[in-house]
Amino acid sequence: MSLNKTTINDLGKQLYDAWENAVQIPPITEVAPDITIKEAYQVQLNMINRRLVEGESIVGKKIGITAKAVMSMLGVNQPDFGHLMSGMEFKESQTIPFNTFCQPKGEGEIAFLLKKDLTGPGVTADQVMAATDCVLPAFEIVDSRIENWNIKIQDTVADNASAAAFVLGSPQRSIKGIDLATCGMVLKKNGEIIGTGAGAATLDHPLNAVAWLANMLGSLGMSLKAGEVILSGSLSIMFPIHSGDTLEMEIGGIGKTICHFN
Repeated sequence: MSLNKTTINDLGKQLYDAWENAVQIPPITEVAPDITIKEAYQVQLNMINRRLVEGESIVGKKIGITAKAVMSMLGVNQPDFGHLMSGMEFKESQTIPFNTFCQPKGEGEIAFLLKKDLTGPGVTADQVMAATDCVLPAFEIVDSRIENWNIKIQDTVADNASAAAFVLGSPQRSIKGIDLATCGMVLKKNGEIIGTGAGAATLDHPLNAVAWLANMLGSLGMSLKAGEVILSGSLSIMFPIHSGDTLEMEIGGIGKTICHFN
């Protein structure tokens, strides 16, 4: 049985309140066990609209579940996406307030800054390259509002793909001449290497991930817009973050970034 508008509204409010108060709630799939992925995106949009009403704006998108191991864990064969909000962006010089999160984890990613709109279906990797202004290193901070990260695909989709914050590094590099599939990443937490990876971790190539996103949005009547930031998916492990942590990440040929939590 499909979810009615009242249930979608109620779930969206629950997730919005959980985000606003940095608290955890039971899995959406326990409250609404028959919820589909399409309905979960409707819940996601309900929550995002509440943030828009409070004065935030959409500044981009994030792609999640790009690794085959994570797809297997969640029992799906496709990534998911969430919206990046203006209130999620932090500068490298800023200290990120730890108490705004429930159970945060970090990921190192390649970010795309678009100079042209991309509207699916039928968007190709070459079209993504032509629409990209630059690429840069980024940390994504993911944070599930679902208790103990006890998530199915519908839970994380409804929860805006677990998006919480992001930090863009430097410099802004032209995409031309960079092999995004083989560029290597090194992750450090508090000075110790905790993970390594490469661009091919995201659907075999980050351009494939952004093309998937453009086509997925097209099926939902949405587009990627010039000026938006696209986080293309984790290149290595997702790791827990604690108060006081300092994170560093460098991607060969692209750049590096750092962030600190109080």
